[in-house]
Amino acid sequence: MPPKAAHAAPSADTHAAHAPRDDGEPAHASAPSRPPAHAAHAAHAARETLIRSNKYDAIRTAVFALMNMSAALMKTREEVRKGIAEVAAHTVERNRLTITAAEQAAIVDALLNDMFGLGPIEPLLTDETVTDILVNGPDQVFVERSGKLVLTPLKFRDNQHVTHVAQRIAAAVGRRVDESSPMVDARLADGSRVNVVLPPIALRGASISIRKFSKRNITLARMAQQGNISPAMLQVFKIACMCRLNVIISGGTGSGKTTLLNALSQHIDEHERIVTIEDAAELQLQQPHVVSLETRPENSEGLGAVSQRDLVRNALRMRPDRIILGETRGAEAFDVLQAMNTGHDGSMTTIHANTPRDAISRLESMVMMANGNLPLLSIRRQIASAVHMIVQVERMRDGMRRVTRVTELVGMEGDVVITQDLFSFRQNAGASRDDVKGGFETTSVRPGFAPRAAYYGQEAALAEAIKS
Repeated sequence: MPPKAAHAAPSADTHAAHAPRDDGEPAHASAPSRPPAHAAHAAHAARETLIRSNKYDAIRTAVFALMNMSAALMKTREEVRKGIAEVAAHTVERNRLTITAAEQAAIVDALLNDMFGLGPIEPLLTDETVTDILVNGPDQVFVERSGKLVLTPLKFRDNQHVTHVAQRIAAAVGRRVDESSPMVDARLADGSRVNVVLPPIALRGASISIRKFSKRNITLARMAQQGNISPAMLQVFKIACMCRLNVIISGGTGSGKTTLLNALSQHIDEHERIVTIEDAAELQLQQPHVVSLETRPENSEGLGAVSQRDLVRNALRMRPDRIILGETRGAEAFDVLQAMNTGHDGSMTTIHANTPRDAISRLESMVMMANGNLPLLSIRRQIASAVHMIVQVERMRDGMRRVTRVTELVGMEGDVVITQDLFSFRQNAGASRDDVKGGFETTSVRPGFAPRAAYYGQEAALAEAIKS
């Protein structure tokens, strides 16, 4: 049966002031005269001009000369702010500097950020329009807003300044980063993920990559309203959770996999025991019976590492109703499939892949890495019996994250895993480079999990969703 349009997706034209963030949220609506991103850019530019002025140099020199830095670091931020403000006021009066109260306050904040925070990029952590912060050496700071990378005017003093901030981030989580150990993964106090690479590995200066942690829970209903999914997909996803389907969310970096996983998890019954496993805690499950586990890297002696595979194996001994793995990317794939095949229905995970078929191939490769003696046909049979649905998400060129395909695994035919698409996103030809026009389509085929939906009393709701 030919596919029919289920829901037209908003184009970049209709969402110029409401483009989604990396976490699936829209950016704040633009002010009539000046969008927030432009205002933030102007504010950062003004701050950079001030920090590179003689006024800043004079106050900074006085602060470091008159304050005991070791003692200051033992005090609270507000206590140090008061001390810096007093030194700044004294310096302004003594040197007869022409400076406004706002400029003086900005200099005090900048010095505080250097001492306690992340230097010039500290204000970006509280900017809700920013989802990623990318530092490429001292002279380049990029941010992602509304799905697009933008160069900011923010700069560090020099490469040593970037390195100092990177080492502060690592030290806060008990890690070390220097020339002998030039790469580290860490997490900020707010949950944001950080990756650091120092010279000589980073050829153009120290690199800091921050994926900000979103504190906002995005619902499937909100995603349908924004055009990330169609209303019909919304209903099928709810039914998939209620019917305890094993779901894999597939997509590239920054495509919104974790956001969708969070949204799906909101429809898990509150009476179930859920065990989550992640490298860096990002899932925000609201159910009352959740056990959250997090991997641990090895220490400086190369000991103490706890891998995702270790945690998946241990989770099976914890009487979980469902296991949710933040991302499958290695040997743990075999154990996840085992869990899905041994009574832990409704388990979910994400995987880096460009299509549902690629996701299946990646699972095969991961399982073979962990169990080289296992025949490929046996692996495929495990995948076909364990995984019910693969949801493909994509960050498209207009910055919008969309579910581009919902694919069901329906069994084996010979040595091939058989799939069928339930939904897809069809992009219209002829759109401009930064615009995406198209719509969501349903194939109107009867899902293979329809008998399961009937068992859970969702057969009529599923039929209505598929034909809508």
